[in-house]
Amino acid sequence: MHTKVPEASAPGSHSLPWDTFDQLATGGGGAAAVDLLRTADRSRRLLLILGLVHEAETDERLTGPLAGAEAPWDLLERAQQAEPEALERVLAHPYTGSWAGYTTRLIDQGLTGECPLWVHYGYLHTLAAAAAIHAGLKFTIRVPVWKDTVVLPTLGAAWLDEGGGFTTAEVNGEAGSFTIDGSRSRVAPEQPSWHPLRKFRFEAGGRVLELRLDDLDPHRGLYHPIPPARLAEAEVANWRDLLGEAWRLVVEHVPEYAEVLPTGLTSIVPEPAVPFRLPSASTGEAFGSAVIAAPEDAATLAAALVHEFQHIRLGGLLQLAGLHDDDRTQRLYAPWREDPRPLGGLVHGVYAFFGVSAFWRALSRARPEDRLAAFEFAHWRTQTWQTLEAIRDDAALTEGGRQFLAELATVFEPWQSEPCAAESLRWAKTLAADHYAGWRLRHLRPDEKAVADLAQAWQRGLSCPPVLPEGRLDTVSDGEWPNARADLIRVKLGEDGEARLQQVWPLVPDAFEGDYLLVAGRRADARSAFQAELEKDPDDAPALIGYGLSLPAGPAARALLNAPELVRAVHRELRREGIEVTLRQLAAWVGEALA
Repeated sequence: MHTKVPEASAPGSHSLPWDTFDQLATGGGGAAAVDLLRTADRSRRLLLILGLVHEAETDERLTGPLAGAEAPWDLLERAQQAEPEALERVLAHPYTGSWAGYTTRLIDQGLTGECPLWVHYGYLHTLAAAAAIHAGLKFTIRVPVWKDTVVLPTLGAAWLDEGGGFTTAEVNGEAGSFTIDGSRSRVAPEQPSWHPLRKFRFEAGGRVLELRLDDLDPHRGLYHPIPPARLAEAEVANWRDLLGEAWRLVVEHVPEYAEVLPTGLTSIVPEPAVPFRLPSASTGEAFGSAVIAAPEDAATLAAALVHEFQHIRLGGLLQLAGLHDDDRTQRLYAPWREDPRPLGGLVHGVYAFFGVSAFWRALSRARPEDRLAAFEFAHWRTQTWQTLEAIRDDAALTEGGRQFLAELATVFEPWQSEPCAAESLRWAKTLAADHYAGWRLRHLRPDEKAVADLAQAWQRGLSCPPVLPEGRLDTVSDGEWPNARADLIRVKLGEDGEARLQQVWPLVPDAFEGDYLLVAGRRADARSAFQAELEKDPDDAPALIGYGLSLPAGPAARALLNAPELVRAVHRELRREGIEVTLRQLAAWVGEALA
């Protein structure tokens, strides 16, 4: 077999002009810049597909009971010749990229996937079938069946009755219609056992956003293939309503993102709701896709759309320009994560939360009475700026990486001095101190000799020797960190916040009573509640930091928020030696000597 790519579809060579690079750094460049990134990503995934086709020429394990690699490739060529857009639709499908990367790694590294290798490889056959249907061809091709399911990317999924397991079925198409025939069952598009991919079209202010809500594609997840998880119609209606309102907010408040987001975000993977939060994620291999939990409100969803679009845009840029070396050491603090992160993770986070800051900045300006919007702007602008400042001279950055962050800083720095409500600033400062102290407590390990010396000095009744808040970084967390206080702060600052806080705080996962009391402004009561928790478990990380937040300003609070790992380590050592000491006394003693 000699695989030839039609000239119109062949991978190209790509370059990124410096002016476009600088524009992308500050969120500019328009749709043309995102199109450039998308085109480069198309070439990458086409090269991966070509590599997989060549692998199958000599390795029959890849195709198993399916036809050899020439069959799907020939069908893709026929689709391209009959209707070029048909091939482009399946190449642009985000999960074509996920599949190509995942399957290439399986083969290169000799890994075992979730399915037999031929089932993973057979996604190529389903792509060919989908392209042929889009092109209106008459064709027949055999495809894999995984647990009675056949997914045709960009189209939908068929529920067969083949007895489960891994088997094959035949897709027969003509003039845009098709059937999927197993050995015991048949599915056609007009039958209830065919589930079409849901597609939405939203229009606001003359801007159109077209999105697929993909709960079917096996490669829609972040890491490995997953089976379909069809949403109920009521869930779909909720997504439709909130996505429409979120798009209106983006168009109205950040029109610069409304111009480009439809080019770079085309598919949403819905995940189950997470109480009081809206987690989202994306992967550089699935250009155009974001995984988002079921939302509760449109503003938070709009921020998530911008956030994931920024990740997608930067992921595309990184295929053309290296911003840092390949150092993946988990060595840096990120205020949006609970674990130490490599430099690349922080560069991505800075870029994504720059976009988030832009959204909340605009919304808080338009809604001066919106306490939550003001808080989100105050929080993310500060945390993101401090992270940018911490990494902009990192030795692992390339020259381009330094330039990228410098350009971003020219837009971002003036935002730091913009006026913001005092209440929002106060809560943003509280949350920043909370998260950083909790991260230190769980991931920094003080020098053992220094801890022993401090314990000995305490026992002798001496003043605390001068101490530096430093330690050895450990990627393994010493204690859990539920971030419940962040959830409660957002409840308090939301609509009917005080009343809702009192009603719902017991429903916030892993929230202490002390967390509620602290956020409600009852610091003395919160301190007593945290003390009660620490009497049960003196090492409890959230309770220990909550106790520090509840203390009045002074040496004890300073030590518990700036060097909590040292205070806890000395406290453990004294307890081990049978010495009773209150945490507040010890923290105040350390805090007096804290450099």
